[in-house]
Amino acid sequence: MLPSAPEPEELSAIDHTFVELANGNVIEVEGDLETTEKKLSDAARSGQSRLAWFTEHGTGHPVGVNPDQVAVLRSNPTD
Repeated sequence: MLPSAPEPEELSAIDHTFVELANGNVIEVEGDLETTEKKLSDAARSGQSRLAWFTEHGTGHPVGVNPDQVAVLRSNPTD
């Protein structure tokens, strides 16, 4: 059985998102699921070779993600 999606009020408690790439690598970025998806969509619409820029969760380092390589976005509620 698949777990249910978080309720809208639970989404407000999310402070980072897991971005899984087509090659299996996972990048944990600052920001909620909706904001992360919007940045990826904006980069994809901006043209070829455009990266979506995020802050890596836990390190504070900038990380650019090629939206064409994203396979899964997953949220993780804060504890």
